[in-house]
Amino acid sequence: MIDIESLKYPIGRFSMPEKPDLETVISEITQFPELIEAATAKLSKAQLDSPYRPGGWSVRQVVHHLADSHMNAFIRFKLTLTEDTPTIKPYLEASWANLADSYLDIESSIILLKQIHFKWAVLLESMSAEDFDRCYFHPESQKKVPLSEATHLYAWHGLHHLAHIQHLALRENW
Repeated sequence: MIDIESLKYPIGRFSMPEKPDLETVISEITQFPELIEAATAKLSKAQLDSPYRPGGWSVRQVVHHLADSHMNAFIRFKLTLTEDTPTIKPYLEASWANLADSYLDIESSIILLKQIHFKWAVLLESMSAEDFDRCYFHPESQKKVPLSEATHLYAWHGLHHLAHIQHLALRENW
């Protein structure tokens, strides 16, 4: 039997590595849309509407959440690169996951992810070491977040949700 913690965090909780590896995480961000597209390409409507864990979002909601989250992340990066320690705007992810657009076909969010990640990768590749040291302020955690940490966090975030989908497919023998 699988415990709830491993269903929630199939690749473990995020922790900033002692030795940051921006090259690897930028590559993960760049490649992510193709991975999520491949993981969902052959899923039926019923499979897309299956929760990845009891009480969790459906695969469809996860894909739409990824587009929402990564759009917000991209904007946070741009704000941080153009302002001095901007305070970012948190949002209610669970509420967003229940809005009407989270029940659309996933293709719209796959397209968004491809375009956001393309632009994000160009931005990340252009950044200097000093740029990665720039911070935004997160009002919920009351913490300054350097873009180096945010880059690692969002690479993890994509792989975290990808694992939700892949592990569900394995458990269900899809």
